[in-house]
Amino acid sequence: MAPVRAQYRLRLVVGTHSARHIRTIARTLLDEWAMRELTDAVELGVTELVANVVRHVPDRRCEVLVLRQSTGVRVEVSDDCAQLPVVDAAFSPDAEGGRGLVLLDAVADKWGVDAAGGRGGKTVWFECGTTRSALTGVPSGPVGLDRFQLDTEVTEDR
Repeated sequence: MAPVRAQYRLRLVVGTHSARHIRTIARTLLDEWAMRELTDAVELGVTELVANVVRHVPDRRCEVLVLRQSTGVRVEVSDDCAQLPVVDAAFSPDAEGGRGLVLLDAVADKWGVDAAGGRGGKTVWFECGTTRSALTGVPSGPVGLDRFQLDTEVTEDR
């Protein structure tokens, strides 16, 4: 039996508390998908990507996608801002900002940026793998989030 691919999609206007809520969602999904060992990396990665939207996207609108894969998880954060993220080569440990992509690179197996072509915008994504070679079957228990694609629209006060 092929592994179940599942995803959770959230469209929202992010504010100062958004990352905390998105981390809770990611933690719940990873728990449901029996991928608890990825929690720290995924929480840090999604926090950094959402923080970049708060800092650099004028309207703060984005879409977060958490996608279960056969050997891990992929997280994507998309927005309509054409400005691509840049890793600062002159990164200073004492700097108040500029660490996000450096941290992401440290915790993710791989990451990247996909430009949205002629319509502007971009998707910044990362993937974290499990120590298992493949996931099989569907987690036991009540009907879980992994069986549905959930689309949610949220607006949070800034």
